[in-house]
Amino acid sequence: PDSARLLPRVLAEAKAKKLGANAIQTVAFSMYTMKKQGILGRYMPADNRFYPADFKDDGFWTTVYYNPYVIGYNTKLMPKENLPKTYDDLLKPMWKGKMLIEGTKAEWFAGMLQIMGKEKGMKWMRDLAKQEVQNRVGHGLLIQLVAAGEAVMDVDIPAPSVDRLKVTGAPVDWVAAGPVPGVMIGIGLAAQSAHPNAAKLYIDFILSRETQKLLQERGRWLAPRTDSPQTVKGLKIIPVHASEAENLETYAKNLREIFGQ
Repeated sequence: PDSARLLPRVLAEAKAKKLGANAIQTVAFSMYTMKKQGILGRYMPADNRFYPADFKDDGFWTTVYYNPYVIGYNTKLMPKENLPKTYDDLLKPMWKGKMLIEGTKAEWFAGMLQIMGKEKGMKWMRDLAKQEVQNRVGHGLLIQLVAAGEAVMDVDIPAPSVDRLKVTGAPVDWVAAGPVPGVMIGIGLAAQSAHPNAAKLYIDFILSRETQKLLQERGRWLAPRTDSPQTVKGLKIIPVHASEAENLETYAKNLREIFGQ
């Protein structure tokens, strides 16, 4: 199941003391909630020392990969000289009515407020909405619409969604207009694990340098390990704080109010 359905399922199973999982891998916000509920057990993976502090919660979960939220655009409709260099560039009159947004992504909203600061970030969101941004649901749909020329750009799309379409020859690419939010997917040990030793071996395997390399070859974006850093020139990733799980409902409401359903 996807992350939205996984959390309530795990919470229900844990409450009934019938949790079937030994290891749990999902978005960091859910890992935060599960740690708070006592669902995650303590375990320090073998390679944990190679992962930066912002990409883990020591002893509970570590990032397997993350999704950086960037700006996807149509390469035929976007001249290189007009590529946004700052987030404020999206507020220029030339882009009015030409942008899309995936208006359910509270995690992107949280990340942008973390980057800009709450007051400035909220003002930027409201100014962006005045640009007549079209609100749609589904990253796959949005990047297809951009490729088809229905809009010049999508302002909040994970880079891998653009990359997957780009390799097929579609006229799309992405750009970072500043530091970008990175939403982490972590892995940790289930406290009620029936097979904790097997789970620990699996976690070690997933976080090993060799497996991480395989994930990278399959298009995943990895935490910048100190022993084999993955860097992208000109891209600064800001991992979104897992503790923002406490505020996601509020941010989802803010998104609806600002950009409409």
